[in-house]
Amino acid sequence: MSIEPDAAAGLRHVFVRGLTVQARLGVHAHEKAQPQRVIIGIDLAVRDPHAPAAEGPDELSRVVDYGVVAKTARLIACAGHVRLAETLAERIALAMLDDDRVQRVRVSVEKPDVLRDVTSVGVVVERTRF
Repeated sequence: MSIEPDAAAGLRHVFVRGLTVQARLGVHAHEKAQPQRVIIGIDLAVRDPHAPAAEGPDELSRVVDYGVVAKTARLIACAGHVRLAETLAERIALAMLDDDRVQRVRVSVEKPDVLRDVTSVGVVVERTRF
């Protein structure tokens, strides 16, 4: 199930990519003690009542604010030690579903500095209201 805009279904795609935080994430002692770079990506399928043919009012209140999305994810990621990237991604995904307009959410959590010979390791989770 992908998160794409779908006018016929009345959905728009809202995203935050490359949100970089310093978080305590992992099962190893050094990961518990020291924050590390974590990169978060969020994709939302958001109900668009004006699709497929109309234009809605040019008002922030009618849309999911990606600034709020980023702030929420940042607060969750930096709230304290989390052992698993999966847990962090699930917490962020569930927080996004608190907004009734969000129908589906996909969250990626990457740890780019864990293994020297790879660009990044991580996980992607998806949660849905359906």
